[in-house]
Amino acid sequence: MLKVLMLHGWGGSDDPHWQAWLAGEIAKNYGTVTFPLLDNPHFPSKNRWMKQVKTLLSEFQPDIVICHSLANILWFHLCHQGEIAPIKRLLLVAPPKLTCEIETLKTFFPLKAPTNLFAKEVLLITSTNDPYMTMEEASALQRDLNVEMKVIENGGHINTASGFGEWPWVKEWVFQ
Repeated sequence: MLKVLMLHGWGGSDDPHWQAWLAGEIAKNYGTVTFPLLDNPHFPSKNRWMKQVKTLLSEFQPDIVICHSLANILWFHLCHQGEIAPIKRLLLVAPPKLTCEIETLKTFFPLKAPTNLFAKEVLLITSTNDPYMTMEEASALQRDLNVEMKVIENGGHINTASGFGEWPWVKEWVFQ
């Protein structure tokens, strides 16, 4: 049975965000999904989030991990530690630049791209007008990670504010 762990970014990804929609779609198709609200999502702590996600990875043992926004940075920190079991597929959606200077998120930044993402298949999804990462920064991240990248034209931060509630493409990606 397919097991999917979805990790939200700063502030969470509750309905009508595409991650909340996708969690329901996976469950409707008899997949097993874990979509936890990470500790204090509006004022996140890297150490608390890492501890929480390491426990989830160990107990749930997902096949697929889907990260949005700050969750990508969290995944990179976990990869740097190297204490996680490899997964089959990883989807990195709308990561912020690795030198983000938002005060509330300072425990997460800066960092370097990891050399091992602990996944057999990885796809990076970015947008031409993401306010948290320019296309130049996205291209540099893609090169550093050495992964495939899908670019969405005018997709903003690929969240509810930019029109990503129901997102059929991501459902197809999960079930391929």
